[in-house]
This record gives sequence, structure tokens and C-alpha cells, in this order.
Amino acid sequence: MIRLRKKKPGFFERIVASNEIIPADDQRKGLQFLISLFAEIRPGPTKEKRNAEKNLQYVTSQLKQEKLVLANMQHALYSQLIHSGLTNALTESGIPLARGFWQELSNRLKHKLLPTLQDENDFLYVINNVFFRKSDYIWVESISRQTWVDFFQAMGFSFSHRDTDIKKELLQSLKILSYQVAQLGLEKEVLNYLPDEERTRDTAFVLQNYKVHELESLVLDNATETEITGISFQLKNIIEDCYIQIDHIRESHSEKGASLQQTYLLLILSNRLQRMQVITDVLDADNQFDTGRFVDIFRLLVRNEKRKNSIREFLSQGVGYLAYQIAEHKGNKGNKYITSSRRDFYSMIRSAMWGGFIVCFVAVFKNLIVKLKLAPFPQGFLFSTNYSLGFILIEGTKSTLATKQPAFTASAVASSLDTKKHSEPDLDNLAATVAKVSRSQIASFFGNLIIVFPGTFLLAWGYAEVFGTKIAEGDTAFKLLKDQHPWHSLALLYACFTGFFLFLSGIIAGYWQNKIQYGQIKERLKKHPALKLSMSAKRLDRLANWVEKNFGSLMGNISLGFFLGFAGILGKILGLPFDIRHITISAGNAAIGVYGLGIENIPPYFLLAVFGGVLCIGFLNFLISFSLAFLMAVKSRGIHLSQYPRLFRTIANYFLNHPREFVLPPKKTTEPEYKPLG
Repeated sequence: MIRLRKKKPGFFERIVASNEIIPADDQRKGLQFLISLFAEIRPGPTKEKRNAEKNLQYVTSQLKQEKLVLANMQHALYSQLIHSGLTNALTESGIPLARGFWQELSNRLKHKLLPTLQDENDFLYVINNVFFRKSDYIWVESISRQTWVDFFQAMGFSFSHRDTDIKKELLQSLKILSYQVAQLGLEKEVLNYLPDEERTRDTAFVLQNYKVHELESLVLDNATETEITGISFQLKNIIEDCYIQIDHIRESHSEKGASLQQTYLLLILSNRLQRMQVITDVLDADNQFDTGRFVDIFRLLVRNEKRKNSIREFLSQGVGYLAYQIAEHKGNKGNKYITSSRRDFYSMIRSAMWGGFIVCFVAVFKNLIVKLKLAPFPQGFLFSTNYSLGFILIEGTKSTLATKQPAFTASAVASSLDTKKHSEPDLDNLAATVAKVSRSQIASFFGNLIIVFPGTFLLAWGYAEVFGTKIAEGDTAFKLLKDQHPWHSLALLYACFTGFFLFLSGIIAGYWQNKIQYGQIKERLKKHPALKLSMSAKRLDRLANWVEKNFGSLMGNISLGFFLGFAGILGKILGLPFDIRHITISAGNAAIGVYGLGIENIPPYFLLAVFGGVLCIGFLNFLISFSLAFLMAVKSRGIHLSQYPRLFRTIANYFLNHPREFVLPPKKTTEPEYKPLG
């Protein structure tokens, strides 16, 4: 006989079968009940338990159907609220506590090694016991907001403002947050960036503190619900005014720049204001609790407790807006590299041809420096100076270097997806912008290469005619060609390294441009006492304007020059396969190598592979630089590409319907002219 095993009763079946209700003052049993209930929601290994959303929907249905389960849930939660302090959970969890960015980062590093001691009488202790796994925040956030709202509404969730202990905890938390908001609102990084009329009187950050004190007096004096609701409504409006002022500061960043400290202050200000909204919503006595806002705070608390010592999380939050401003400065400059009309397209080619002409001399000087046989450091320094001067000259003459475009155009493309500016991105317009970027990039590559190879070849010939010796010949010339070969060398890997350096130099340019504006360098230069004595007002004004407009790009060009100049030297010193391959420099080196060996002495297939390698180097320079810049710009704008599955499909459809626009500008259409009769 086979004995069938009895199916073990589930959690809800055991609750119903016991026919008992947890005492509202039994903290231990209440906590155990909450742990068991949320274990029913947590995804499990079996097929039936794998989906957290469905698990929560089932739990919600049980709360609605079984009055005993609902009563136990309410008592369990109430037992934790009356025995646990809410103040720390409301005023500290998920909010950076240190006054400075670097101090907070240091604290997280220390607590990652040695976590802080958790007080058992703190509500955060309850959260950490109910959500005891590090990954719990993932499934909590995976469940839709509305499903959580349905759950808490089914539970009849609401704080009773009549409960004295809870009421005092809420008021204490509200006061702490209010004082902190008022103090942060008076910091110069915040106050100096408010509108002029706001700075001459008490700002919203200060006014909210007055209303909090009024609300406290009314609540403790058991005032009528109408009075409490009225003052709560005024406080909520002032908190909204605080948000408006924060948005004003962030919107002014494109003109005034941003700093890490200011970005950090705005972050913790927003966090504290959000908590104040929730507490005010509980105390306002209108019996209309915003469950959706509570769900946002609930999910945030769970995430923060599970990720409170995460360095990555903190950097992502704190640096996000600063990265946005850096990307924004790059994006503003990137628009000049995007052509729309045929006139712009051919103008781009001409500009790139001038850039290619300058690169010819850079390539020749670089190979002449090699002939000096210097020690690694001075050689690297001369390489870097040569590259930097070339890039600065290209920038100063308004010429174009193809590989410098992607870091800037990527930010311009990402701005069309900007959730900080648009509620819904225009994907069709984005596809058209990508087509413009594609043909603009092709135009600049074409303009550079059509000059670099023949121009450098002629310069190598001219050098040989004047000095009676070639820049490179024999093995040296052959090495110049082999270094660009796609499979006989590591040229393609080095091209990827170059793409990263191009991206990084764009970041540096954006950072310094932001720094110049935030630091008000233009105005400070104009009022500098020594400069005012040594220069005329007109010349000083010109200098200040030049610094504001060009210093960022100057630093970007210098940094790129030194990245490229020292990469190969560093690889040799460390004995690592680390070097750079830049399409225009590679084309110039290939031209010098061809002249040094003589084109008749080079196997045609080898030469063809070298030319193909140069084109592949250019493609990888573009791909890596553009991809990194685009991802950074997208992330800094708070955009998740997963939210837009139509993005790449729209671009692909646009390419299939308008393939010509990705290579050449559209044909000019002539508008019909209507002339009056007679």
C-alpha cells in the first residue's frame, strides 16, 4: 500500500484554523506575523510562487475575504507602531546624513566594513527583519505601484492621528525635517541661486518651518479638524513652493553651472520635503490618506535599508544631476556638429578638410619626434604637446576633427529623450536626428581622410626632397603600415582605447565648462584688481568672454592630447598591450609608411588590408566614443532605455524607409511661387 502524504496547510489556512487574533500590544507575535505574511509575497522557487505581483494579489484577496486575516494584520502592524520609534525611519532612512558629499561617501565605506548597530525599538529594525534578504528591494520594486496601493487599501491602512504616542512621533519627525530643510535652504549654494525677489524675503524653505510650528500647536491642543486641515493645506502649498524653487535652481544650471556640493544639497532637500509631505498627509485630519504617496515612501524605505551602504547607489543619486549638466553642456555644443541641409553638409566636408590639413602636420611632427630617440617621458611629453597643439589649432580655426564629434553629438541626441524636459519623447524626431548625425559623421570622416592621406604623403615627399632623407624607411616604414593592419596587429583593440579617451576628453571639456559658469569666472576676471590695472577694460572684457566660451574645450583638447601621447609610453613601461589608434593619425602614418617603402614595393592585398584597417579604426573610434557618451547622457537624464522598446525599432524603420538620409542630406525641394495675375 502506498500511503499518500497529507498536504501541509498554508499560512492563511493556519490563521483561519487557529481562530485567534494577535493581541494589539504583543510586539513579538506581531513581528513574526508580518515576517510570515511578507514571506508569502516574496518570490519562491516553485512555479506558483515565482511571480511576486501575483503573490501580492493573492494576499490582497485573502485580506478582503478573510476578516480574521485582516484583523491579525492590523493588530500586527499596530503592535509594531506603538512599540517602535518612527522618528529614525522617517528622518534618516534613505536620506544622506552627512553635510558633505565626500563625508557621506566616507561614512558609507566605513559602514560597509562594519555595519551600524540596529536598535530593536526602532521601526527600521522591523523593516530589516521583515525584508531580511539583501535582494528583497528588487521584488518589492518589481510589483506595480497600483498593486501595492490595492494591498494597503485592502488592509484598511491608515495612521490614527488620535493615538497620542504615534502623534508625538510624527510631530517630532516633522519638526526635525522642517529645521533641516530651513537650514539647508539658507546655504549659499541654494540661496544665491534663487530668484532675486525670493532672496529679499523669507523663502519657502523658511516659511514652512513657521507653518510646522502652527500645525504642532493645533494638533497638541486638540483643535478642530477644520483648523488642522486648513493649516495643513497651507503647509502642503509651501512645500510645493520649495519644489518649484529647487526646479528653478536646476533649470538655471545650463546658464550658471552646477557643483557637486550644490547637487548633493538639492538631493537631500528633495528627500526631506518628500517625507514632510507624507507626515503632513497623516496629520491633516481630513481622513483622506494618500496611499499612493505612502507606497512610494514604503518602497523607498525598503530599497534604502537594503542599499543603505551601497557606494554605487549613492554615486548614482548624487552625481546624476551633475553628470546631466556636464552632458548638457556637451549637448549644446553637439548641435553644431549635426547637419540638416545640403549647405550644412558640404560646409561640414570643407571644415573637415581643413581639420585634415592640420592633422597632416601633426602626423609628420609625431614621426619626426620618434627620430629623436628620446627617453620615454620626454618623448611622451612631446607627443602629447604635438597632439594638443594640433587639436587646439583645429578648434581655434573652427575646423572639424571627425573623432571629436561623437562625444558631443551623443548628448545632443539623448536630449531628445530628456524626461526632465519632455513628458514623452518624440521617437520619430529622434530617428531623424540619428540620420542627421550619421551623415554628418560620414561627411567629417570623408573630409578628414580625403586630405590626410594625400597631404601627409606630399609632406613626406617634400621633407625627403629638402633634407635628402625620408621620415621613415625600411623596417620603420613597414612597422607604420603593419601597426594599422586589422589582424596583424592589435590596431582594433587600440582603436577602442582611443574611443574611450575621446569620450573622456568630452567629459572633461563639459566639466570645465560647467565649472567656469558655476564659479562665475567671467565676472571674477573682469573685477580682478591686478588685471584691471594691467589691461584695458575692452581687452579684459575680451579675455573674460574668451575664457567663458573656450576654456572648457581647451582643457578637453589638452587632456585628449596627453591621453593619446602617453598611452603607448605607458604600455611600454608596464609591458602591457596598451596603445592608441586614431583614424586621422593612422591615415597619416600609413601615408608616411607608403612613401617610405614605395607603393610599388607593397603587396596590393596587404595595402588594401591596411586601408581597411584605417577605416575600421575610425568606425571603432566613433562607436565606442558615441556609445559611452550616449549611455552617460541617457542615464544622467534619468532615462531607462527599457522604458522605450520602440526606440531601436523606430530607428530601424526610419532607416529602411529613408536609407539615403543616413548618408546624404535630402534633396532640396523648390517651393512653388505664386504670382498675382496681370
